[in-house]
Amino acid sequence: QVQLVESGGGLAQAGDSLRLSCAASGRTISNYAMGWFRQAPGKEREFVSAVSWSGSFTQYTDSVKGRFTISRDNAEKKVYLQMNSLKPEDTAVYYCAGVFSWNVDRWYRRDSEYRYWGQGTQVTVSS
Repeated sequence: QVQLVESGGGLAQAGDSLRLSCAASGRTISNYAMGWFRQAPGKEREFVSAVSWSGSFTQYTDSVKGRFTISRDNAEKKVYLQMNSLKPEDTAVYYCAGVFSWNVDRWYRRDSEYRYWGQGTQVTVSS
């Protein structure tokens, strides 16, 4: 079992930066592909970013490319989402997710592929 806890959300103004953290407890996440999703009010949960468990491969949704960076520290059992140049449309609850993967370089985009989820952290960006 892997428990995931997000932190780092909060209030920001357009153009600001925030860094989300996802701390894992229980088993190591070294064999887990990890991802970030978000859900805005009245909208479905959407993919934001993913990283392979090697950390070598990452993926981003188009709307955050060039602004967000996902990274991981397997020794610390943490995954990060650095969010720069925030926009009001980034306002959402952000969720960390993980799934065991035999493939060191694989990442996952669909939320149905993930097994473990955190409770989410709210990010609110004002204009």
